[in-house]
Amino acid sequence: MSPLVSLRGVERVYGEGEAEVRALDGIDLDFMPGELVAVMGPSGSGKSTCMNILGCLDQPTAGSYKFADNETRELTQDQLALLRRYYLGFIFQGYNLLARTSAVDNVELPLVYRGVAARERRERALEALRLVGLENRAHHAPSELSGGQQQRVAIARAIVTGPSMLLADEPTGNLDTARKDDIMRLLVNLNERLGITIVMVTHEPEMAEYCRRQVHFRDGKVAEDTGARC
Repeated sequence: MSPLVSLRGVERVYGEGEAEVRALDGIDLDFMPGELVAVMGPSGSGKSTCMNILGCLDQPTAGSYKFADNETRELTQDQLALLRRYYLGFIFQGYNLLARTSAVDNVELPLVYRGVAARERRERALEALRLVGLENRAHHAPSELSGGQQQRVAIARAIVTGPSMLLADEPTGNLDTARKDDIMRLLVNLNERLGITIVMVTHEPEMAEYCRRQVHFRDGKVAEDTGARC
């Protein structure tokens, strides 16, 4: 099986001369289809920079990033936008839901950008909410939902397009302990049921324990990689 993601010699440098910051310093990583990976490390270790590159929100200064055997540095900005739209899903610590919009309308939003017809959008959004256990909250606004429920809506929005990979940035960071575990169990379930590759940044070792593989960054390098494969 070929890697879904392959990073080779990836560097990301900001600034020049004495102001130079080497955020990534020669990263080699593969993520296989269907993996569930925790990315960890102290602030400034390079993990967030790596996630931005994986999400095609930033590009390496040097090195190669291949997604499904496609070299991303050869893609135009429009092609990178299409890659994000059709193959990647994003989950954020702060949920990023539209406040005056119902849960189902929030989930539909990525399908609007794809030009999916209204009836199909609604059906797919309701199915995504069912998968995260919130079909009975479809018409509630975010203000009517708990933090854990809002994160479930955000996860439904991330999976409604059927992405190949989910990138989760501290998805449990704003939740209490019980809700953290609920969200992690949900991500494990979606990983197993749908086969979506999930790469998750977290500062919490107990959340990382839900993942079969852990990658630790330090000073712009991969300091440790448990290397487990699905």
